[in-house]
Amino acid sequence: MSSIVLRDAAEADLDRITDIYADAVANGTASYELEPPTRDEMAARFAALKAGGYPYVAAETPDGLAGYAYAGPFRPRPAYRFVVEDSIYIAPQAKGQGLGALLLKELIGRCETLGFRQIIAVIGDGRPDSPSVRLHEKLGFRHSGKLEGSGFKHGRWLDTVFMQLALNGGAGRIPDADSWPERRFRESRAVGQ
Repeated sequence: MSSIVLRDAAEADLDRITDIYADAVANGTASYELEPPTRDEMAARFAALKAGGYPYVAAETPDGLAGYAYAGPFRPRPAYRFVVEDSIYIAPQAKGQGLGALLLKELIGRCETLGFRQIIAVIGDGRPDSPSVRLHEKLGFRHSGKLEGSGFKHGRWLDTVFMQLALNGGAGRIPDADSWPERRFRESRAVGQ
């Protein structure tokens, strides 16, 4: 795939993002949603991630937006503030061309720059031959757990696989006081007092 531009996703991308995700929901098992969300719902999700300062990357080709990836909070509790969960969605016609790897590499770099310590992949239908499992393995994620039969979609039970990648020393060092997650945490505590 040539002439790919990776850039920050923008509100103008929401129609295409909504279409790509709708296909993943309707035809795939990466998402455990059963009904594609509306554009308004996708806009609200997008706005929440952007307002939170999380990276949201679009892959632009000469034919238009072909995929996107973002990192969001893994869990809402403050002790998880150094951990993000990644999500990657590729348009049907662009699958199998290496776009997922480009997006995930870019996302990893952005998360590392922000000071996160772990990226968690929560992979629906996490069979060993799953393209998502293979992609995450290729980029250094390690398997960290599996929930057997945790989702039921398209008439079958699906396993959820957890994979993770340590960043910035992972759990081997205490958090950096100047990292984005720590600064944001201190700011939110100051506002709440």
